Amino acid sequence: MVSRRKLANHLTVVTVPQPGTETVTVMVLIPVGSRHEHPRINGISHFLEHLMFKGTEKRPSTLELTKQLDAVGAEYNAYTSKDVTLYYIKVAANQLELALDLFSDMLFHSLFDATEIDRERGVILEELNMYEDNPVMHVDTLFETAVFGKTHPLGYDIGGKKQNIRQLPRSAFIQYKQTHYSPAAMHLVIAGNIDRQSQRWIKQYFGDQPAGRGAERYKPFARYQRNIQFLHKHKNTQQTQVAMGVAGIGLQRARDLAVLSVLSTILGGNMSSRLFISIREKQGLCYVIHSSVNPYVDTGTLMIQAGIDNTRVVPAITAIVEELRRIKQDLVTTEELRNAKTCIAGQTALKLEDSSALASFYGKQSVLLGTLHSPQQKLQMIRQVTREDIRRLARHLLHLQKLNIASIGPQSSLTAVKSHLTL
Repeated sequence: MVSRRKLANHLTVVTVPQPGTETVTVMVLIPVGSRHEHPRINGISHFLEHLMFKGTEKRPSTLELTKQLDAVGAEYNAYTSKDVTLYYIKVAANQLELALDLFSDMLFHSLFDATEIDRERGVILEELNMYEDNPVMHVDTLFETAVFGKTHPLGYDIGGKKQNIRQLPRSAFIQYKQTHYSPAAMHLVIAGNIDRQSQRWIKQYFGDQPAGRGAERYKPFARYQRNIQFLHKHKNTQQTQVAMGVAGIGLQRARDLAVLSVLSTILGGNMSSRLFISIREKQGLCYVIHSSVNPYVDTGTLMIQAGIDNTRVVPAITAIVEELRRIKQDLVTTEELRNAKTCIAGQTALKLEDSSALASFYGKQSVLLGTLHSPQQKLQMIRQVTREDIRRLARHLLHLQKLNIASIGPQSSLTAVKSHLTL
């Protein structure tokens, strides 16, 4: 049975037993990301995540940390998003204590050695270059800048500004960690084959740390968009990458988010979706096209991404907008609705077979919403979605003046396309 409790120091512990597996995932989620930053420190959340693997008082080098994990065949990684920083270690079930020991050491006793910090600057700059050199990976960042604006933290690049990466001092990382990485803000998730001694180990490795402050507040998003937004980045490529869509639904609106998930599946969630059949199969305007729902707590996006021949950007965008107009104007078919629901159910089942996926599923709910809903409860909301719900939400969200279009390619066709669009 899934449980959620707090230690005496207010650290939140979520346990997710998974019968029949021989592995266990330990995950730590901290409610901090690029939306908690201001321009002069943009990138610090992601940089700090890197530094947690650079040595501790007990294990003073990266090698000493990773060697212990590699010796037991562990999978381990971390990532930073706009609202959460997440670390995980997945091991054989009999190595649970090692994973808890290592996490405690990294989170509470990292050295932040000045030489390691300077060395890591180069690593992160190359990571930023990698994303910038790959339009498929970078266009969604450009899209969210268009949606949320360059001055709102949700519009920032998670990786940060290169100038900041070069200049952030050691003291900034220490202060930022002290502010955000307190037990009172942390959520520890253990999913899989959980040893009976886990509660003792949790208390041993995490229970003695002072509580500190809880999660820090962030700047909410509230912007009324009155005109279509275009954002283009010039790059000499054989194909133009386009990401387009609207501000969507946040995690706090669970029922509308379920409706939007079904809408997106019908629109561009698989190879039998409307966009795939119309834009690729019938008109041959692209190779890859898909839609996705990307929610934060208070807002989110509905995004369509496609790689388009440089000479056919205008007809492709026009055709995509026509599909948006159709789903807004007419009820989806009963068959489309049924297939979208079973598609989501099947994808959920496949995804949550893994202990690390289960840990993430429950951990993100815990850290962002403070509640836990089971997959069955989530799917029940999906099953309740009606054809009328989809049209209602489409008519609420899909308006030309609310549309945002970002592109990366050799030339911008975005301003030329505006006169062709009706939504």
